[in-house]
Amino acid sequence: MHTIPSTPGVVGVAVRTRALRHTYPTADGELVVLRGLDLDVPARGYTALTGPSGAGKSTLLSLLGGLEPVQEGVAEVGGRSIGALRGDDLASYRRETVGFVFQHYGLVPVLSALENVALALTLSGVDRNARRRRAEGLLSSVGLSGRQHHRPSALSGGERQRVAIARAMANEPRLLLADEPTGNLDEDAASQVLDLLESLRAEHGCTLIVVTHNHAVAERAECRLRIEEGRWAP
Repeated sequence: MHTIPSTPGVVGVAVRTRALRHTYPTADGELVVLRGLDLDVPARGYTALTGPSGAGKSTLLSLLGGLEPVQEGVAEVGGRSIGALRGDDLASYRRETVGFVFQHYGLVPVLSALENVALALTLSGVDRNARRRRAEGLLSSVGLSGRQHHRPSALSGGERQRVAIARAMANEPRLLLADEPTGNLDEDAASQVLDLLESLRAEHGCTLIVVTHNHAVAERAECRLRIEEGRWAP
């Protein structure tokens, strides 16, 4: 496995929620998605979240990543209350602490692989030459050094997901959140992506939480939790 260039001292963060509740407005009132979830993931832990569609898995990831506001309950990452973060502090948390990997890649179609990875560094204020060097190193480490100038449309599904992973690791996140990272991939590509995610966790010490419908994917995690209708299933 290739090694992604890392910063010494980067370590994972513990994740903790208590009585976490989340709703969405509907024409008929509100839809309760999370119903008082308690969750503990240790620093450097590897947890898989499973359950049917609409159970609340992706919503939980969005709350932990600061993409949605905490409505009720407690959500802490590395001892910081996510619900208390606002404005620049929230943006800084999303940029510096969390890395996201999505099922549909989330790449900018008009940018090359190199530019997609460098974009994450642009938002962190890294100068142009350093951005390019870092992006080239990241793409090389995921086996795409010969594809860095290709746009997403010229890449396979597995290659697009590798670009997305390289981008997610650009700012050395302490918490890596992956939402159905193998959902659009064939078995071989899915296995390679999981190998890569697990290698990143081992090499960088980041905490890894994966949402998946795939039983074989979940079985690779140290801890497996199932959500049904916003609650933990037995």
